[in-house]
Amino acid sequence: MADFDELRGEEWRRLLAAARRRLDRTGGEVAGSVALAHPTGDELRVLGRITSRTAAGRRSVVSLAELDGALRHDHGVGLRTALARLDRPGRPADVRTALEAAMRCRHAGEGWFTGWLGGLTRDGTARRLVQRGDGDLLGWAAAVLDRLPARDVPLPVLAEWATGDATALSGRPLAGLVLRALVLWQGAPPPVGREDEHRVWGDAGVLIDDLTSQVLVLGLRVREKHTVAGWLEDAAAAGMPFRLTLQQLVAGPVTPAGRRIHVCENPGVLRAAAAELGAGCAPLVCTEGRPSAACDRLLGTATRSRVRWRNDFDWAGLRLTAAATARYAAEPWRMTSEDYLDALKTGPGDPLEGPRAATPWDASLAATMAREDRAAREEWLLPALLADLREA
Repeated sequence: MADFDELRGEEWRRLLAAARRRLDRTGGEVAGSVALAHPTGDELRVLGRITSRTAAGRRSVVSLAELDGALRHDHGVGLRTALARLDRPGRPADVRTALEAAMRCRHAGEGWFTGWLGGLTRDGTARRLVQRGDGDLLGWAAAVLDRLPARDVPLPVLAEWATGDATALSGRPLAGLVLRALVLWQGAPPPVGREDEHRVWGDAGVLIDDLTSQVLVLGLRVREKHTVAGWLEDAAAAGMPFRLTLQQLVAGPVTPAGRRIHVCENPGVLRAAAAELGAGCAPLVCTEGRPSAACDRLLGTATRSRVRWRNDFDWAGLRLTAAATARYAAEPWRMTSEDYLDALKTGPGDPLEGPRAATPWDASLAATMAREDRAAREEWLLPALLADLREA
């Protein structure tokens, strides 16, 4: 491991503190520059080593890329890792010390954070971690939480930024500790399976996999002019469905251009719209169930468009619709009591399962569904949906 004694010297203190603040603003990306006002002689010598330029004057500037390169050359690690190791908590010998390390987090004192640490204490997790020599994981978990919420930060970058190890949050005990805190923070149910875990990370602004997260669209055009915009334009003109990845959405700005965006749950609706309407279909997004991180990213940029949203008529679908009205200011699309009864005329419907959901946009819908006790798929309203999607 590199010797960081030099980096703990006074001549490095302001520079590394400025770099840490800059990383906070960039979400961990080594980009941009920092400046030192009225640098001392020792600080000027450090800056000169980093930039190979003669530093002088009241204000000296160094790019984070130059600082990162100098640290790699002299200490064998980059800027994010160096800062994480300088902040590394000691290996605590008792539970109290481990909890004190965690309490250095900027969220300490918030209700969810107090509840998280209290839970780890009550169920014996903190004691077991210390007994097996992993008590420092509490401090590491707090260091990760210290950098959240983020803005589209890849998980390995977050891990390296907070701990100095890009793999620290990849299926390891540390990730479990952080997820346990995040569900309290978000007021979300504990994750069941990888999809739920990805959702929790995504709601905290962390990208798990920006290639496999996708969103299916039809007739979508955007305001920008770039490669992805060209692909969308060609697909819309041909009336062909298109899959956007989260990586494509993050790489460049993608702002939907339509006045309205319709959102459905089932790919069958989008497939039928492509077959019958083709290039004449209004912009349509398919969630394929719970919205993916890519879907969330796309709809989060649709601030100039009116989002019309629908799901299957079941309790889970109602909860997803209600969540969309809050998250995207969406309006329910053919999700009234009358629409539900019309859908039931087409299919028999399986019994409703799970706890009842509220329908604040139409109070009679939940009551009618409880009375009928049947689920209805959105495809059963397909003629009406296609009529709505037909561009004038």
